[in-house]
Amino acid sequence: MKKTFSIGGVHPDDKKISAGCRIETLPVPKTVYISMAQHLGGPAKAVVAAGDKVKTGQVIGEPTGFISAYVHSSVSGTVKSVGLRKDIVGIPVVHVEIEVEGDEWMEGIDTSDTLVTDIPQDPKFIVDRIKSNGVVGLGGATFPTNVKLCPPPDKKADILILNGAECEPYLTSDYRIMIEKPRQIVVGAALMKRVLGVGRVVIGIEENKPEAIASMGEAAKALAAVSPDYSGIEVMTLKKKYPQGGEKQLIDAVVHRQVKSMGLPIDVGAVVQNVATSLAVYDAVQKNRPLIDNTVTVTGECFPKQSNLLVRVGTPISYIIDYLGGVPETAAKVVSGGPMMGKAISNLDAATLKGTSSVLFLTEAQTKRQPETNCIRCGKCAEACPMGLEPFLLNKLARNGMMDELEQNAVQDCIECGCCLYSCPAYIPLLDTIRMAKGEVIKIIRSRTAPKK
Repeated sequence: MKKTFSIGGVHPDDKKISAGCRIETLPVPKTVYISMAQHLGGPAKAVVAAGDKVKTGQVIGEPTGFISAYVHSSVSGTVKSVGLRKDIVGIPVVHVEIEVEGDEWMEGIDTSDTLVTDIPQDPKFIVDRIKSNGVVGLGGATFPTNVKLCPPPDKKADILILNGAECEPYLTSDYRIMIEKPRQIVVGAALMKRVLGVGRVVIGIEENKPEAIASMGEAAKALAAVSPDYSGIEVMTLKKKYPQGGEKQLIDAVVHRQVKSMGLPIDVGAVVQNVATSLAVYDAVQKNRPLIDNTVTVTGECFPKQSNLLVRVGTPISYIIDYLGGVPETAAKVVSGGPMMGKAISNLDAATLKGTSSVLFLTEAQTKRQPETNCIRCGKCAEACPMGLEPFLLNKLARNGMMDELEQNAVQDCIECGCCLYSCPAYIPLLDTIRMAKGEVIKIIRSRTAPKK
């Protein structure tokens, strides 16, 4: 029986219509706009000014705190400006604008395709390389990877889980790197295994990706035959079920451990990283290559040219779309990410970030919401919730402003997966209401623990 998580979940149609498209390198645009706020935590501080010359891979933003990350130039050229520019939802964020001139890389970066399999012995060296090269989690949260790999002294991991589930409909960027760069991903896993000091690594992949399962399995087996550094790395086939890629759901599926309310994976001895993060770790440590590009799926039934593109960070989304033929007439909405957890793009001139995974085009028929009707108390939303919550109750409490009751019923544990909204026959906007209430409750919780001035 295929492994899966034990609570809730739904089964949306795969719609992996770009799965057969090999990764193509997108030509570098004439100008890039690199955000200083493209990771969880404090935005980076720009350390360049208008008129400065920069090289590809050069630091242009330094972290401003423990939870922050370095930002590097994805191109070589001249800094035209440092200032506010709107992101995909229209919020002004500090960007560094660079006019591209050639493609001159910083010294010490290995740009070759040669596979490097020797694992450095010093865990600190590995962590320092990951930090200095600005690696963040590419599974959605963009949490600084070096921080995640260094848990507090009183917490100890015994397993590293790589998320290769890619359970959202349409998305295929992780699928393509598992097919095209499996050995690099496995080397990245071995590097993180060394840092954590664990003996077991599980790469979880859903059953609807047999080619990726075979590719990653062969890579793990081949490298294990070369060096004991690669022992204990295995591929696990998971049942197709959304949200299989959620950290807590993946841990449940792989090792049957439950992360408590407001808890973290390390609380049950697990660290979860995305397969794309593992690839970025390989590049950072073995090639000294900063995270300056990533694979982006461009897809949708109404979009004529399905693609998986290797895109430099800071590339305008409009440039990507124009390269592929422009916005189709039948497209009503453009989404960054998947249809379940992605964000609608209101500004097509916004630039890509380290964590940009997809540009998805949806038609009016696919996005138009049905009129909301009364709750019929069917319980389908509670049945679907992978966190074991009662969305129908949270919705009622939220609409009545009952903050204490919302906290008592664990609204703060909502992972905003959208399973409740997907399963509601009354078309109640459960996710919207619960998401806003969750934000307010978390503010209240944090205010209790905030240091008094």
